[in-house]
Amino acid sequence: MQKVVIVIPTYNEREQTPKMIEALAEFFKTVKKYEMHLLYADDTSPDKTYEVVQEKMKKYSWLHLALNEKKSGIGGGYVTGFRYAMEKLKADYVMEFDSDFQHRVEDIPILLNKIDEGYDLIIGSRYVKGGTIPEKWGLKRKFFSVVGNLVCRIGFLAPKVHDFTTGFKLTKVKGNLDQYEFNNLYSKNFAYKIQMTAEMVNTGKKVVEVPIKFQPRKIGESKLIKNELGDFLRVIFLFQLHNPKMLRFIKFGTVGFTGYLVNALTLELFIRSGIANNLARSFSFTSGTNLGILAEVSAWAALLSTEMAIISNFTFNNVWTFAEVKITKPLQIIVKFLQFNLSSMGALVIQFLIIGGAVMIFGDTRLVRQIGLLVGMPLVLTFNYVMYNLFIWKSWKLPWVKK
Repeated sequence: MQKVVIVIPTYNEREQTPKMIEALAEFFKTVKKYEMHLLYADDTSPDKTYEVVQEKMKKYSWLHLALNEKKSGIGGGYVTGFRYAMEKLKADYVMEFDSDFQHRVEDIPILLNKIDEGYDLIIGSRYVKGGTIPEKWGLKRKFFSVVGNLVCRIGFLAPKVHDFTTGFKLTKVKGNLDQYEFNNLYSKNFAYKIQMTAEMVNTGKKVVEVPIKFQPRKIGESKLIKNELGDFLRVIFLFQLHNPKMLRFIKFGTVGFTGYLVNALTLELFIRSGIANNLARSFSFTSGTNLGILAEVSAWAALLSTEMAIISNFTFNNVWTFAEVKITKPLQIIVKFLQFNLSSMGALVIQFLIIGGAVMIFGDTRLVRQIGLLVGMPLVLTFNYVMYNLFIWKSWKLPWVKK
């Protein structure tokens, strides 16, 4: 029987704590499949919340207390609880839960029911189908909740997670919490939860969201409104600053910009060199037909200049962006460069069509050519980044390819 430990951090929650303990006591009676435990992580509350827990511990063997000597914030409280649950209670799963009935006890089974499906992180979400937020919330509260999650989804590049800021989650210990570096959390406050979720998503853990019906606080005001949104932004910045995938993408973007400069310069050189003109003249018979773009000098110049950018990009990406998997053997470099060109065929076609089409519509001028080049760059960069990771330096794996 697997052990699930519900962790509730508290600070001055004396009034609600006995009610929550009794509510969970009734719920635990109905759970047959798991060994349920409740752990309070209290920051030595001035109202002596911990005394209530200690008194109830005489009645319930599944009730536990981890006491911090001083106030450590909600993040610090959860870290204390996580460590206690793993080290002292030998938990298989740890559930984050609120002390003030914002999370409904009757929603707990929704999360527990997902355990058998092998998820590493099960998120009780307000923003998936079936989830709700309180109707009594004012516009300000709704705004901060929605915007806070939107900022997280964009900032962490994780659009599939709808509720980063929820405090109702169930996490598998083995391979997750037992390997987590809690000393590397960027926040001891509410923002700790968005970092942990982002790291699990970023490292490819199996994550699922299930709907919950979130309740209004009975006492006090949401911390998110008062002081947490700025902390979210700070955590997102620090996370991406140390995120290898983001650093690689920044390097890739820098190399891409260098490639753009090469492309822009050689585009004009090929226009003047006569090479593009000779290629276009070879297809002059298509002029005035649906294939008339083949007779456009600028289209061929764009094709050639894009190839020059591809050579530049291959060189710099190999020695810098993907340095940890750098290609060094001469024969392998030749083979990979040919593959690189093949995988970049989409970029060649994109630039050929966009610039060729632009000059056909707006006239063959330097301004039109360069604007066409700029318009095509986002598509080219995105296409190339995916192809290079999948096929050239093989940093990614296709989901249907077995290891």
